[in-house]
Amino acid sequence: MKEIFRSNDPVQLSFAEAVLKAEGIEAIILDQHMSVMEGSLGVLPRRLMVADADAHPARRLLEDAGAL
Repeated sequence: MKEIFRSNDPVQLSFAEAVLKAEGIEAIILDQHMSVMEGSLGVLPRRLMVADADAHPARRLLEDAGAL
């Protein structure tokens, strides 16, 4: 798995995940439940991960969509 995007903004992450899903690229958001551990401050960024083979096409899709 490779990290292709990191953000504190859940809306931006959701958009990026939806863009990838629409193109058939499976993405996983890591650290989304860390806000419970940090007191819901949103300080820790969440990471959008994809399979190694999908990293380059995923970055390109997100750039084209204006998500990066």
